[in-house]
Amino acid sequence: MIPQVFREVIDLGDGREISIETGKLAKQAHGSVVVQSGKCMLLCTVVSNYQQSDVDFLPLTVDYREKFAAAGRYPGGFFKREARPSDGEVLTMRLVDRVLRPLFPKDYHAETQVMIQLMSHDEEVMPDAMAGLAASAAIQLSDIPFETAISEVRVGRVDGQLIINPSLSQLEASDIDMVIGASADSVMMVEGEMSEISEEEMVEAIEFAHAAIKVQCEAQLKLAEAFGKKETREYDPEREDEELAKKIHDMAYDKVYAVAKAGSSKHERGAAFAEIKEEILATFTEEELEDIGGLVSKYYSKAEKAAVRDLTLNEGLRLDGRKTTDIRPIWCEVDYLPSTHGSSIFTRGETQALATVTLGTSREANMIDMPSFEGEERFYLHYNFPPFSTGEARPIRGTSRREVGHGNLAQRALKRMVPEDCPYTVRVVSEVLESNGSSSMATVCAGTMALMDAGVQLIKPVSGIAMGLISDAETGNYAVLSDILGDEDHLGDMDFKVTGTADGITACQMDIKVKGLSYEILVKALKQARDGRLHILGKLTDTITAPNADVKPHAPKMLTRVIPNEFIGALIGPGGKVIQELQKETKTTIVINEDPVTEEGIVEILGTDQEGIDKVLAKIDALMFKPQVGSVYEVKVIKMLDFGAVVEYTEAPGNEVLLHVSELAWERTENVSDVVKMGDVFDVKYFGIDPRTKKEKVSRKAILPKPEGFKERPPRDNKGSRDNRGRDNRNRDNRRDDRKPREDKRD
Repeated sequence: MIPQVFREVIDLGDGREISIETGKLAKQAHGSVVVQSGKCMLLCTVVSNYQQSDVDFLPLTVDYREKFAAAGRYPGGFFKREARPSDGEVLTMRLVDRVLRPLFPKDYHAETQVMIQLMSHDEEVMPDAMAGLAASAAIQLSDIPFETAISEVRVGRVDGQLIINPSLSQLEASDIDMVIGASADSVMMVEGEMSEISEEEMVEAIEFAHAAIKVQCEAQLKLAEAFGKKETREYDPEREDEELAKKIHDMAYDKVYAVAKAGSSKHERGAAFAEIKEEILATFTEEELEDIGGLVSKYYSKAEKAAVRDLTLNEGLRLDGRKTTDIRPIWCEVDYLPSTHGSSIFTRGETQALATVTLGTSREANMIDMPSFEGEERFYLHYNFPPFSTGEARPIRGTSRREVGHGNLAQRALKRMVPEDCPYTVRVVSEVLESNGSSSMATVCAGTMALMDAGVQLIKPVSGIAMGLISDAETGNYAVLSDILGDEDHLGDMDFKVTGTADGITACQMDIKVKGLSYEILVKALKQARDGRLHILGKLTDTITAPNADVKPHAPKMLTRVIPNEFIGALIGPGGKVIQELQKETKTTIVINEDPVTEEGIVEILGTDQEGIDKVLAKIDALMFKPQVGSVYEVKVIKMLDFGAVVEYTEAPGNEVLLHVSELAWERTENVSDVVKMGDVFDVKYFGIDPRTKKEKVSRKAILPKPEGFKERPPRDNKGSRDNRGRDNRNRDNRRDDRKPREDKRD
């Protein structure tokens, strides 16, 4: 039976469109759609169990995978099968998860899976920009409780023109790369990188994206209506007790307010809050706690959140005693680790990051092999968040999605400030040693100083700050918080991280939890963030004012040399013998790449010893040395022969040529050693290829004065005799032909 297919089309302009289709694939899922633009096709399915899980949170999994078959390719590596998700896939999962999760009911705890797969790839379409649209559309077709349709789009700007979902080629020329997630009413998520744009330009791009998202949300609702929107399922809600909630609030609020106003440290504050909670729990019997213990904890958390928020809104004070615009105390240090190529410590309040820089050749580039993108990163940053940084002990199970996401944000903040002509592959690693508020922004600051300490010539230093927002919808009162704590991140209505130079924003990440946030408030928050960012930037530049002029003595020096392709084989040698011996002799690393544009060889030379690097350069110069006809060159005798001397050009060691005995002097030379000896240095004239010997010819006598009365012997002319011999032979052959054939006398 032919399935009934339902379809909606979204016009992106410029002849581009996105279609949303359902009814053909994955019909046993609770909701499924195929989203297509050009030849790019995403299949998204959603399934949610009908039984609530025995947890107090939503067990939501958003999974995004790119199938290599979608691009007509095989997976790399030994096992020809897709394995663990790449960092690019993880980042897309996070983008979708951050928008979806807040829209499920707070008391909905059923296991839920959203699975998005790239089934067909188009080089001109970036699939991650459509993943949020696909996820929301699938949910709209299901009976899963969900507040409202959302979508995500990417915004680029080329030559001042904003573009929705630009192609990869357009993005390479763009000074903005932002992904915005929103519903028809509210912007909920922003993440991206920019080339030092202003706060107003950033808000303009967000508004532009939101207009496109509204159209995509409307298309989802039309598709759901045509398909036949299912009734939202019923589920067992969490138990509530309004009387108990009021009782706990009355018992906890004033005490929490007083502790919060005291402005204590994280551990002191945590201990005081825990004591208040224990006092409240002690007012109930064990039997009561078995029944309502979970509700008591839940209502205490609500009371604590309300007290802390009210303290900020009413008095402009925060948990650690700061005012809303205050930045925590900062101290910095560079060159802390003696063996690294660059290092720094950045400490802000109770958050600390130790960053290191390692310099290498193109061989150390981070290779990216995804169906939607193949390439390499010559600058990359890794972020590690160990449990001890928050005073916890928990299992370590590889790199978490959070670590991938925070590291990517810091990398995007810094990468546009690394000059394009930087010869090194640069790896930055941030070790978070303490965390109480935005370790990713501490990573940006520590990374900036470590790069400058390593001698990487940053275009401009970059700093970052995490901001928060607390608002009251009823009164319209709000407070923008600079340099938020971890607790303020949890209890606020918006947390956003902004990085930039003194001249503009380079990256941002926003999660907006309040509905209908006005752009006026957003601009104010971004401007306050700029003030804080510049304050932090001043602390960085007080510590290290400019990048070190050179790399450290123990760090590798990098030089590049361009050579014509014809010399690459000679430098490598048979089976790599020449280059391997040269690396061993000079204690350097030599990497040869081919420039795809000029088709020339680019030789990278990495070494800590300048003498070794100079030897490699000398070898390359020697390989490319081409003497000019008529020019005079200094040579050195390196070998004595009976018929001449082998000499080496002193300006190109390794380039040898035979100086024939007849070219040593004007006088007749019987023994080569009578004129020159091993190690002698003198000048010779280069004559090019000798037409008689077909070999290179040089002469010592040509630049010596001719002796008085010297007479040259006439050259031997063998041509005539050779011709006569040929003629005689031909005559002999003719005479032989005239003779009668001999009779065979054997008969």
